[in-house]
Amino acid sequence: MDASAAPLPGPEVADRALVGLPATEIAARVRSGELSAVEVVRAHLAHLADVEPRIGAFRVVRTAAALAEAAAVDSSPRRAELPLAGVPVAVKDNVAVTGEVATDGSRAHAPRPASADHPVVARLRAAGAVVVGITRVPELCIYSATDGPGTVTRNPWDTARSSAGSSGGSAAAVAAGVVPLAHGNDGMGSLRLPAAACGLVTLKPGRGVVPGPVGANSWFGMAEHGVLATTAADLAAGLAVVAGRPVAEPEAPVAPLRIAVSTRSPVPGVRLDAAGRAAVDVVVGELRAAGHTVLRRDPVVTPGAALGTVARWLAGADADAEALALDPAGMEPRSRTHARLGRWVRRAGLVRPRTAEAFRARMTDFFTDVDVLLTPVVTGPPLPARPWHERGFLANMTANARWAPWTPAWNLAGLPALVLPAGPGRSGLPSSVQLVGPAGSETRLLWLAGEVERRLPWRRHAPVFVPGQPAGSRAG
Repeated sequence: MDASAAPLPGPEVADRALVGLPATEIAARVRSGELSAVEVVRAHLAHLADVEPRIGAFRVVRTAAALAEAAAVDSSPRRAELPLAGVPVAVKDNVAVTGEVATDGSRAHAPRPASADHPVVARLRAAGAVVVGITRVPELCIYSATDGPGTVTRNPWDTARSSAGSSGGSAAAVAAGVVPLAHGNDGMGSLRLPAAACGLVTLKPGRGVVPGPVGANSWFGMAEHGVLATTAADLAAGLAVVAGRPVAEPEAPVAPLRIAVSTRSPVPGVRLDAAGRAAVDVVVGELRAAGHTVLRRDPVVTPGAALGTVARWLAGADADAEALALDPAGMEPRSRTHARLGRWVRRAGLVRPRTAEAFRARMTDFFTDVDVLLTPVVTGPPLPARPWHERGFLANMTANARWAPWTPAWNLAGLPALVLPAGPGRSGLPSSVQLVGPAGSETRLLWLAGEVERRLPWRRHAPVFVPGQPAGSRAG
């Protein structure tokens, strides 16, 4: 059902105190029988009805289906074993959900309801999570702002700003307290940029950690699935579920970590703002206070690696458009140009595996004597919430590159990268940092995120959306 037409339960039948709880707490209370999944989902659907007109996070709201799924969790003989029992989740609009249409943000697709869940969705459901809706994305998940004809997804911290992209709908939903956990994926920063914009924590896992493709070919190996959350513990639980692994608390390293810090932009002429620098400095201070060794060191992103990343970004979008059988006449002009360039890149053979492997080897060498790299995420506040789809390809590409230079390299290298809130913020908006590690270091990054959260706790939701109260109440 389209979000604009979905009948939702009123506040009189929902316990608003259940909104804003962490996913791990909800699951524990549903497993024990203290809460029912139905009452949890009903409360979150009611909150969704309040806030959705202001943020535009959802393309589809699954009211009846979600309540039916919640009832099935309550009656399941395995309820006491389910790691995400009764947890409301949102799914990004580029994976299959049974009975729903995945559009990849495009109106040019042929609407075909899915006959089976994508593996990531299947794992979430098997863990007891309840899919309350499908979140908006920019066309073909290409851009750093989420908008399309007739809709602009807005940042719950400041609705004049974008929630970023391409997992912008999922991030807006989590930041507004609509769901404690949301699915997303990341091919150039599409999890990490919305997390930075909306004050969330997320992790783009390393290559192959989460089985299941993103689109036609995962943008030639650059894209990975993950989740967006408000706590490090929720992130660890959600990531374990979508990876098909047991949920467990990340183990602490046996010795203090060696952490490299770099604030140099990979894009020439692009500089970090004062708030971004302050966020890095605050985290550096806490890491040193915790006993870790911090040193300055810049990874080198060669021109060949940069061009290889852009080639995959262009060609991956064209491959997705082809797989979806999109009608070019119905695509947005910016996306049509993007896909046309991608088609040329593919025909010219410019997507070369050795480019990615050479860069991965270079970055493996970088981590030979350091455990983690700390960097900024974005250069400043999120892009304005405006119809970017009405602007051309060059305007969109330039805005993306200037705002988000620190994320794409790790997609090309296939290495894990985590984003978490930190620092004094940007005039009412969050600020964040990025933690990157070598292959297989997801557990280390999750543990470090938990340590930073304990030492520098962050506000879990946008203050205008007070958990337990109708939207419109403002936090003090």
